[in-house]
Amino acid sequence: MHYPIPTSLEEIFALCSQPVDEEMIVVAIAGVVKLARSQGQSLDELTAEVLQDDPMLDLVQRRWLSNLVEQAWQVLP
Repeated sequence: MHYPIPTSLEEIFALCSQPVDEEMIVVAIAGVVKLARSQGQSLDELTAEVLQDDPMLDLVQRRWLSNLVEQAWQVLP
């Protein structure tokens, strides 16, 4: 299945109704990066949000996700 990259917060949240697989996770990260850019957010601001304390992910997982977000930021046009 090929998911389009989300362009809005609503489209990102709509991914929650899909079965989780690697492709869906990549598309969600790409959507978050594109949305952050469209809102004028910097990479530092976005990674700071990812690294904020959260009950869903521990610090190691947040750092791992932050690295993925940074890589996506650098690769996406």
